Amino acid sequence: MDYELDRGVRVQAAGSGQYLAEVDGGWVVGGGVNGGYALAVLGNAISTELAPSGHRDPVSVSAYFLTPTRPGPARVDVRVLRRGGRRTTVAATMVQDEDAGPVERLTTLAVYADLDAMPTEVLREVPLPDLPALEDCLPPGAAPEEVRRTSPLLDRFATRLDPATAGFTTGSPSGAGVIQGWFSLTDGRPLDPLALLVVVDALPPATFDLGLPGWAPTLELTAHVRARPAPGPAVVRHETRNVSAGQFEEDCWVWDATGRLVAQSRQLALLPRSR
Repeated sequence: MDYELDRGVRVQAAGSGQYLAEVDGGWVVGGGVNGGYALAVLGNAISTELAPSGHRDPVSVSAYFLTPTRPGPARVDVRVLRRGGRRTTVAATMVQDEDAGPVERLTTLAVYADLDAMPTEVLREVPLPDLPALEDCLPPGAAPEEVRRTSPLLDRFATRLDPATAGFTTGSPSGAGVIQGWFSLTDGRPLDPLALLVVVDALPPATFDLGLPGWAPTLELTAHVRARPAPGPAVVRHETRNVSAGQFEEDCWVWDATGRLVAQSRQLALLPRSR
């Protein structure tokens, strides 16, 4: 089946280490394209470049968001830094043309491998949080109308938020700085390592739970993919513990349907511009 995310991250080879993509406007949130989606477009270019080696899965991806990604044509330049037997390290940058010339949107250093070839033993991991059953969480579409108007991205996600962390939808945020819930893609596309790059940036910013709504541009995001997720809805938790200097850090954890931690991330973002 041709899922929406697969269409949105599709790339075409255009020369040595160069790939062309069409950034889909359906993934816009606030003032630009969602950072996780943009990272997945870039990540798919890396996967395609490394396909002959078998190292198609992201393991660690550190991305710096230089300027807001816009819908439209883009080019991804991939440069292999080191090829190893078990892992490959690359640098990659997404570029889009503007009237004044090419503009870099985001740049990354990443480690890719074959997750199926990695050890499966789990010695220690962050435990799954307490969460109401999926049917007891807020249904998709619970976001305020003004948010939905500027965020077509929300139609791509079948997110069901934990009511205890979704007070911002009724004007009563808890102040804990936590947002968590169940996550799946609206069209039923199974989650995989590439999709996890989207999932770690999929929930509303944790600052919503601090009474600070609005678009929060990401400066830097580092994602670690631990394992290939099992089929079914994932549990996602966003939390911030430090807000200062007009910035906040946000930690994210993603557990698959079996309760295994399959991805985590930390990002540094700007507080909403309304402040």
